[in-house]
Amino acid sequence: MRMKSLVLIAALAAVAVPVAAWAQRDPAYAAARAAGEVGEQPDGYLGVVGSGSASLRALVSNINIQRKAAYTQKAQASGATVEQLAFTSGCNLIAQTKPGEKYRTPGGAWETRGAGAPQRDPRCV
Repeated sequence: MRMKSLVLIAALAAVAVPVAAWAQRDPAYAAARAAGEVGEQPDGYLGVVGSGSASLRALVSNINIQRKAAYTQKAQASGATVEQLAFTSGCNLIAQTKPGEKYRTPGGAWETRGAGAPQRDPRCV
């Protein structure tokens, strides 16, 4: 039963990823991502690497508000929790990073993606 729930959550989280696609069209987001100022986190939310400017923190906050809204909507429709959907989305978003982009490891450190697979939580399917 647990595996079935994880598969359902993974499928639903994939639907939440379009929020990230929308954000990538924002030139300020794209520039911050390319500069390594923001990165994906295991909890499904975008993070600021370092302290960041007030405008960068506001941009990240806005993106995260949109992500939480998408996770909440999908959770209500599926019976999963917001946290489950966010976590699964985090797994997917970290897996989708490209070499040179930042992501947070399960241990909490910011890493720059190399040519290999990123470090992800062992619970990621």
